Amino acid sequence: MVSKRRLSKSEDKETLPEDASKAMKHPLSKMAKKSHDPNKVEENDSVFLRFLKTSGLTLKTGKNQNQLGVDQIVFQRKLFQTLKKHPTYPKVIEEFVNGLESYIEDCDSFRNCLLSCEHLQDEEASMGTFYSKSLIKLLLGIDILQPAIIKILFEKVPQFLFENTNSDGINMSLLIINQLKWLDRIVDSKDLTTQMMQLISVAPVNLQHDFITSLPEILGDSQHADVGKELSDLLMKNTSLTVPILDVLSSLQLDSSFLSKLRQLVMGKLSSVRLDDLPVIVKFILHSLTATNSLEVISELREKLNVQHFILPSWVQTSQSKMKSKGLASSSGNQENNDKDCVILLFDVIKSAIRYEKTISEAWIKAIESINLVAEHKTFDMAMLLIIYSTNTQTKKCIEKVLRNKIQSGCIQEQLLDSTFYTHHLVLKDIFPSILLLAQSLFHSQDQRIILFGSHLYKYAFKFFDTYCQQEVVGALVTHICSGNEAEVDTALDVLLELIVLNLSAMRLNAVFVKGILDYLENMSPQQIRKLFYILSTLAFSKHPETSNHIQDDMHLVIRKQLSSTVFKYKLIGIIGAVTMAVIMAEDRSVSSNATQRRANLSSEQCTQVTSLLQLVHSCSEQSPWASSLYYDEFANLIQEKRMAPKTLESVGQTIFNDFQDAFVVDFCAVPEGDFPFPVKALYGLEEYSTQDGIAINLLPLFSQEFEKDGNQMTPQEPTQKWISPLCLAPHFRLLRLCVASQHNGNLEEIDGLLDCPLFLTDLEPGEKLESMSAKERSFMCSLTFLTLNWFREVVNAFCQQTSPEMKGKVLTRLKHIVELQDILEKYLAVTSDYVPPFANFDLDTLDGIPHSTSATSGKSGGKGKTGGRKQKADGNKASSLDTLSTEDSTDCDTVPSGRSHLDKEFTGKEGKMVSLQNYRAFFRELDIEVFSVLHCGLVTKLILDTEMHTEATEVVQLGPSELLFLLEDLSQKLENMLMPSFAKRIPFLKNKGSQNVGFSHLHQRSAQDIVHCVVQLLTPMCNHLENIHNYFQCLVAEKHSVAHRPGVKAQEHHIMSSCYQKLLQIFHSLFAWKGFIHHANHHLLHSALEVLTSRLKQIEQEQPLEELVSQSFNYLQNFHHSIPSFQCGFHLLRLLMALLEKSTAPTQKKNKLASLAKQLLCRAWPRGEKEKNAIFNDQLHDLLCIYLEHTDSVLKAIEEIAGIGVPELVNAPKDASSSTFPTLTRYTFVIFFRVMMAELEKTVKDLQAGTATDSQQVHEEKLLYWNMAVRDFSILINLMKVFDSYPVLHTCLKYGRRFVEAFLKQCMPLLDFSFRKHREDVLSLLETLQLNTRLLHHLCGHSKIHQDTRLTKHVPLLKKSLELLVCRVKAMIVLNNCTEAFWMGNLKNRDLQGEEIISQHSPSQESSAEDSEDGTASQVSKSKATEDSDEDEASDGEKEKDSDETDDSSD
Repeated sequence: MVSKRRLSKSEDKETLPEDASKAMKHPLSKMAKKSHDPNKVEENDSVFLRFLKTSGLTLKTGKNQNQLGVDQIVFQRKLFQTLKKHPTYPKVIEEFVNGLESYIEDCDSFRNCLLSCEHLQDEEASMGTFYSKSLIKLLLGIDILQPAIIKILFEKVPQFLFENTNSDGINMSLLIINQLKWLDRIVDSKDLTTQMMQLISVAPVNLQHDFITSLPEILGDSQHADVGKELSDLLMKNTSLTVPILDVLSSLQLDSSFLSKLRQLVMGKLSSVRLDDLPVIVKFILHSLTATNSLEVISELREKLNVQHFILPSWVQTSQSKMKSKGLASSSGNQENNDKDCVILLFDVIKSAIRYEKTISEAWIKAIESINLVAEHKTFDMAMLLIIYSTNTQTKKCIEKVLRNKIQSGCIQEQLLDSTFYTHHLVLKDIFPSILLLAQSLFHSQDQRIILFGSHLYKYAFKFFDTYCQQEVVGALVTHICSGNEAEVDTALDVLLELIVLNLSAMRLNAVFVKGILDYLENMSPQQIRKLFYILSTLAFSKHPETSNHIQDDMHLVIRKQLSSTVFKYKLIGIIGAVTMAVIMAEDRSVSSNATQRRANLSSEQCTQVTSLLQLVHSCSEQSPWASSLYYDEFANLIQEKRMAPKTLESVGQTIFNDFQDAFVVDFCAVPEGDFPFPVKALYGLEEYSTQDGIAINLLPLFSQEFEKDGNQMTPQEPTQKWISPLCLAPHFRLLRLCVASQHNGNLEEIDGLLDCPLFLTDLEPGEKLESMSAKERSFMCSLTFLTLNWFREVVNAFCQQTSPEMKGKVLTRLKHIVELQDILEKYLAVTSDYVPPFANFDLDTLDGIPHSTSATSGKSGGKGKTGGRKQKADGNKASSLDTLSTEDSTDCDTVPSGRSHLDKEFTGKEGKMVSLQNYRAFFRELDIEVFSVLHCGLVTKLILDTEMHTEATEVVQLGPSELLFLLEDLSQKLENMLMPSFAKRIPFLKNKGSQNVGFSHLHQRSAQDIVHCVVQLLTPMCNHLENIHNYFQCLVAEKHSVAHRPGVKAQEHHIMSSCYQKLLQIFHSLFAWKGFIHHANHHLLHSALEVLTSRLKQIEQEQPLEELVSQSFNYLQNFHHSIPSFQCGFHLLRLLMALLEKSTAPTQKKNKLASLAKQLLCRAWPRGEKEKNAIFNDQLHDLLCIYLEHTDSVLKAIEEIAGIGVPELVNAPKDASSSTFPTLTRYTFVIFFRVMMAELEKTVKDLQAGTATDSQQVHEEKLLYWNMAVRDFSILINLMKVFDSYPVLHTCLKYGRRFVEAFLKQCMPLLDFSFRKHREDVLSLLETLQLNTRLLHHLCGHSKIHQDTRLTKHVPLLKKSLELLVCRVKAMIVLNNCTEAFWMGNLKNRDLQGEEIISQHSPSQESSAEDSEDGTASQVSKSKATEDSDEDEASDGEKEKDSDETDDSSD
């Protein structure tokens, strides 16, 4: 039997080659025909076929699947046992493999062996479905066959490498390699790796990609390192395989050092790769990160990854869209879409990484957070912050903090956000809910800059996202508006206004949401109501108004309801809403291309609607002076914006003219007669009138009638009786002059008589009769003066732009009258207590102190009460809110008093109150920005304008110092309110924020860009005034005239000129510090402003770069420091120069000049007085000292100079004297100097990088020297608390002393560790000096507890903890350097600041022990510097030796 088996096998073996050779001789076509029968079974007596059949597998011919009759595991086990138990094993394996090799010579047979087998459906198989492997795959699972079969497969692969895919879509090369994937065990993995890499090296490019990506599924873990090296070498040779290689390397377990080298190689190519390859490359880089190098790698990645480079610019996309419409750019369009898909895929890779790897998200946040320059921030950074915010919920707070800091520092601006949304809107759209959540969070901030950034998020989300997102944005904005938070409401309304301009059609779809805000009008300010009605009117009436009838109906209902209300506040809401709606109704059809037809429509239908609406408002408000005044102001605004149709204006213009003339104008010859409290005179006329002609303003008689009715003001008036109140005089005149100017193109000849006509008044100058007046008479005179002032202010507003010299001269005369009346008014107010002036601004912000009316009659009485200026009884908040006007100070009233009359400060109230008209801004009519064109007139420097009206006489027109100061003060306030960010305005606690905007209603209806443009036009005359004032003070210095020895008039002149100087510098600073200059649209304004300053030095022939203009402007303004008359002027000049340097790209060149100027201001002796105790002066001195220390070359030297020279001079000087080197350093200002020096010292050492052992010896020595200087400065400052032991000084020592010790631990101790051996003496000396200072800090802790000052003791535990850490750290350094003899421990006594021992805290035994220790310490220090920190250890142990009470106190 055995011999027969052997014979049969040998026979089979002998016949196999012959059969195989015969089979190879048959044509392929014949073989195909032969195998066409689907039921044909391969029959052969070879070992291969027989063993397979015995094991349960039947081979089919042709293209039919091989059939497996048993389970795959059973088949492998049977075949393995058959081979293993065969008598000729292992030779039988060779026979089996040869049989397989012969069988697969046929292409169809080979293909069948590579494809999965057909599993026969028996009972076992029917239990469930499972994957059937191919024959080759099954054979590879048998260990004894695997090496030989792998060899056969690799020999077969080259036959198919360059063949195309078969008709059935099968690539034989890939099919062969797929057999090697996911093997349970690899017998010879090294050989398999070698063969795979050889195959990859010779394969064509299209197959190389697939072979490489198959490696992780083929190779075992043990071969990952070898494959990684092979692939890295291949990557160097063939960059086209970058993507598959990196994709594979990301899946391999490789050494970190190898990955680091590979990552550096890939990072170098990052900027030059194709966008298609970028996602895989970034995935590899993020995969190769570790916790230690994550920050470094992410920082480098964000620098080199410029996704924006792959996004087509908008103009290219526009041109391509045009080409697509012509069928010319289909390929480029496909490429564009492909690029967008790649960008989305890239961000998906990054999202996945930061979602599952916390270290990546943290590193990315730190990398972005560490960027300081604005130019270094990319759109990719902004997109990453938003993505991390949406992906990782744990980092939301961290992202918000980073964004807030970046926004506040100005690093992230609107332009960057715009570019981010433009570039990555497809990616950001997927995280829209998170963007909305972030915007809502930022809106709740107290900082206006952060709120504004949140508004930009809303705006760009609306601009770039779809309809659903737009609806959500509008809904969120409406929620903010209804929240009641003033800042949120203002910003949200501004965003809605922008969205209307951005996409009106999209906003109209969401109008129903905006309409719901009408239910929340009661809590809105007037400006907010204007914005809301402007928004709704635009949605309702602009373009196809017939589609928005529901909004129109609702608005008409609300307005009519408010106008008919007897509640005064609601009536004002109706007035504002109606006039605002009339603006849009008149504006809609006036702006049209089809002028003829549209004008016809407007003249008939729309004009009638507008006129009837305005008549309704007029009829509803004429019974209330307040309502009438507001209506006049709102109507005047409508006309000023030039939106009113001419025909509509004509229909109401004559009525306005007649009403004003009938109410307020009388004949000059008709002197009023009656029982008036004071004699009536015609005053302030500018021309001589005969008794036959001329007009006058009937002010005093009207006001007297109203004032006398004060006692009967509750008596109802007849409904038909028209209410004429002097309160309406100024608003009505403003409406009249704007109407006339609009009808006559700015010419006011029709009403020019009102400029020079007199007023029926009485003598306003109080003289000696002031003290003898009754309280009622004083109130009468105050109110009359206010009304006269407001008339003159409106007159100046009206005629300031008239070009004739005669008109200009009269305007300047009116300005002088205003200044004179303000001086008179200050005298009256100083002796009139509990007085409330008549209001001049009639919007809702000023109603807090006004009795709210419950009827039309009481509404009138409320107006009378205010107009009459009667004394108010205590009425809760109403009286108290206005009572503070005479005592509270404005922002600048301390630094620059009114200035017009320095001597008038002697006039004080009965309680000794000082009066400043700055606090009465709400009671003065607002000056228009056009008024400041008067600055073009000359100063007292003899600039002459002749009128030419009468050749026989010449009139000199000049702008005096007092008038100049009046204009500059007002302009400065306007710029501060309009251009300074709200976060920079200091609003007192519990003070209404709305009060900051009272008196600026007209200003806020203009854009900041418009205001800046106007101020730039005024720069030339302001430079003239600045130079004239500079020359004035230069002359004083040259003549050596001291202000103290000059007459009172000269002193007053000096004060006014100094105030003008300061106001001019403040105006310049407000202009150049405007943040709007960073926007590209405003760059031309900055260039224009800088060109004006530059032209004062040299002629500008051609356009110069910004840097040159900034440099020349800096030089021009710097020249003024020689004539600085006051400390405040010097401070504002320094701020102005710093604002200029912020516009420079190389500010470091001028840094030393700023430090030098700051030091000059500190070292100059200024006139002394109460200013040293002034809070604003102290703040300015604090800021000035900070500027000096921040810009000086060496902070430590500067601190040493002040503390080592200036302070000792102060200590040795008399009580009220100052330091001779630093005259600004007095006993009052010492605390400021001390606090700033401690803070800057701590900041300086904190920013110093800790040394490393790898640094050079020179670097170690430099840092050691630096720390020696820092500790020496710290020692000088700490020892000053022995002389100046007030609470602020001690608090500063505790606070910054601890921070200095902590910085020493973190930054200096590592340096001392590796510097100790080479610089032992220097290190010990440094530690000894520090130890003496820490002993003083320990004494300060004891002093705080003895005095039981909780403000100080709360800092003690943290300070003691830092001191103990220092002891342990020094001991560790000593042990590290084997120098234990330089360290020993003892007990330190508890002492107070003067060094006296605190006896109460020790028992007698403890006293003895402590005394011995202290003596021992002293002797040890005298022997060697090696005892540097022994007493510091004593401090630590001394604390441990204290009794339990001391310990308990420390823990509090």
